[in-house]
Amino acid sequence: MSTWSVATRKDGEIAVESHPVVSWTRRSRALRWPVIRGVVALGQSMSIGFKALEISANAQAPEDQEPITKRQWGLTIVAALVLAVGLFFIVPVVLTSLIKGWLGSSVLFWLVEGCVRTAIFLGYLTLLSRQKDLKRLFQYHGAEHKVISCYEAGLPLTPANAQGFSRLHPRCGTSFLLVVMIVAIFVFAPVGLPAWYILLATRVIGVPLVTGLSFEVIKFAGRNRGRAWVQLIIWPGMQLQKLTTREPDDEQVEVAITALEAVLAVEDPRAASAEDRVGVEVAA
Repeated sequence: MSTWSVATRKDGEIAVESHPVVSWTRRSRALRWPVIRGVVALGQSMSIGFKALEISANAQAPEDQEPITKRQWGLTIVAALVLAVGLFFIVPVVLTSLIKGWLGSSVLFWLVEGCVRTAIFLGYLTLLSRQKDLKRLFQYHGAEHKVISCYEAGLPLTPANAQGFSRLHPRCGTSFLLVVMIVAIFVFAPVGLPAWYILLATRVIGVPLVTGLSFEVIKFAGRNRGRAWVQLIIWPGMQLQKLTTREPDDEQVEVAITALEAVLAVEDPRAASAEDRVGVEVAA
């Protein structure tokens, strides 16, 4: 059994909350098949991520404020998923369909659609990176990367050691999303130019296939990141993390260390089984 932890700092004190987690892929051998395991791992990662956000938001809320309810978080999750699918899959195909008659071929159509999707994604991240309210969130994101890199290097987990590492990490979720944008271009290419309603349906139905294939790409890159050609491929995703991370201060790194130490007190990730490690290469 594995563990995930959330550490929060309030009024100078660090509080940590840990929860056990069993990989969903253990439920069936079929869930460990290539591509399918990526969809399952991503679904479980998103579930844990939203729970962690709930804990963090409630911990930072004023004492006289009511905690966020399960119903409110449920509506938030649904809205986030609808926004993601709509913005990154529906909007690009709708916009490209407006000029379908000018393109003249299905090849140009999926190329333009892919470029539009990637441009929307990059624009979205750029806008987020300029929000002052998100600066601390991005600093904690950078702190997380530094602490994980420090652990992977086998050094003692101290703020000084962790600060010596880059805030960029090859298994960051930001890099994964960029891969999703690119893989989608090739997944949707064979669809061609059917009726508009079929185009929209394929973009929604195809999301699990795109994410599953992207998982396999990231997993392969994680195992072979020492090769020069792999480093060249993951370079754009690494640079993209400059939008979603900021240099953290020592206190933020200390919070990230506390969260990781809570996990290490329960388990040794290096001794985890193959099933438990499914998804580890996706995001850091």
